[in-house]
Amino acid sequence: MKRFIYRALRMVSALDHWLRERLTPAGWLALGAAGAAAAAGLDTNQTVTYRAFTFLAALLAISYLASLLFRIFFHARLEASRALPRYATAGEHCSYRVVVANRGARRLTAATVQERFRDPRPSYEVWKRTREPGEERRNWWDRRVGYFRWRWQIERRVPRDAARGELAPLGPGERQELELSFTPRRRGRIELAGLTIGRADPLGLVRGLARLPLPARLIALPRRYRLPAITLPGRRKFQPGGMSLAASVGDSEEFLALRDYRPGDPLQRVHWKSFARTGKPVVKEYQDEFFERHALVLDTGSLAGEDAAFEDAVALAASFVYTIDTHDCLLDLLFVGPGAGEAAGPPGIGAYTAGRGQLQAQNMLEVLAAVADHQLAVVEAVD
Repeated sequence: MKRFIYRALRMVSALDHWLRERLTPAGWLALGAAGAAAAAGLDTNQTVTYRAFTFLAALLAISYLASLLFRIFFHARLEASRALPRYATAGEHCSYRVVVANRGARRLTAATVQERFRDPRPSYEVWKRTREPGEERRNWWDRRVGYFRWRWQIERRVPRDAARGELAPLGPGERQELELSFTPRRRGRIELAGLTIGRADPLGLVRGLARLPLPARLIALPRRYRLPAITLPGRRKFQPGGMSLAASVGDSEEFLALRDYRPGDPLQRVHWKSFARTGKPVVKEYQDEFFERHALVLDTGSLAGEDAAFEDAVALAASFVYTIDTHDCLLDLLFVGPGAGEAAGPPGIGAYTAGRGQLQAQNMLEVLAAVADHQLAVVEAVD
């Protein structure tokens, strides 16, 4: 039964997407009027509204056939490229530039450009296992069918506000640059499949579509909040591997000066050139490097909790990572518990370090963008 419901949801979702992509506002009006006329004209002996249904259905069919000509004439004659930013941020507007070129012999007019994302429909196992926040408060039928869960899982994968961009008339051999934008709903990886160029048929009911494959990937970083000035407790401690870890592996020592040999000094530190010049042993003296070290702990050990609570915890962790200056300190990001997810690897403790010779803040934000989000998280800053 569950699999039957899942297949039905996939089919209904595909039909809904197909209609939303192709029908113009006038097309939706015609479709709605045709449906109303069909419902009112079931008894052809009592009413003639079935004639309105026949007329509107014929208009829609003719418009659909006419829209296919756009794909035939322009699909292989259009080229496009996009310049994506390196990162986006969940909940914030992301804009980028798109260039469209007309390589055909026909002039392109009244066309629009829209971003196309990869199929967001979840697999059967994901749909069955992942619960919508607050689902336990829905009635028995909604929990059994899982429609709201299905819709929630799709919406969280597709950015919002992905509006169409209007193309000015584009002659043969011409190129045009325009701006597209969208707003990521949540952190994580955004998969782009390509661009869709559309133009309405002469009746203005159905859009003809030309799909240009242009796969790309964009990382949406977690939300970040403005934090007050942070004074972290702690003291300077010796950190093996400190500054020199960026170039080599071993103890963290910096050359300080030359001095006379003292009994017990290792022979490896003898400066042989000075020994040969002065006639007495001279050794190199080093100074250990010291850093403050802090840890940011993201607890994913709880098996219960709302999705929103986890996202707030990740956003808070990202705010600390983005705010703390790691120029003269080390910051360890720790994932504790069985739900550390793909960012932290196997169950237990996953650790990432930012600071001198280690990861940068942007790398830590990428890690937080990918951490598993199905469990409750608690953020704690410790020395």
